[in-house]
Amino acid sequence: MIYIGCDHGGYSLKLELMSYLEKNGFEFSDMGCNGEAVDYPDIAEKVCEKVLESEENKGILICGTGIGISIAANKIKGIRAALCADWYSAKYTRLHNNANVICMGGRTTGAGSAVEMLDVFLHTEFEGGRHATRIGKIAKLEEK
Repeated sequence: MIYIGCDHGGYSLKLELMSYLEKNGFEFSDMGCNGEAVDYPDIAEKVCEKVLESEENKGILICGTGIGISIAANKIKGIRAALCADWYSAKYTRLHNNANVICMGGRTTGAGSAVEMLDVFLHTEFEGGRHATRIGKIAKLEEK
């Protein structure tokens, strides 16, 4: 399952990404907002709690720049949220970092680029191997 959420700065881009998900047959759940002013840490928490329910789940978070919401998401143990700005970073955050949440900026990312990044993110599997060791080290950092 894919969980998507945004603050008011990411609302328009969220609608574009939900259209892509719907057209491509992805199962997803909209965790808010609906255009009203909200605080991005609240949305990050809602989406990330759902992502953590299953290793198969993925999250999409959007705020004005993507920065604040990615910082908030990464405070949650078990979340590996990546702020992406192009398809290459979206691909390698899955391949090497096993990211479970992609973050974007609604005011900094065009709809075409956002759809391209999301498509790559959702269709790229974690490579494992030496990268799994590094993910383990990241998990240990969460214990400090």
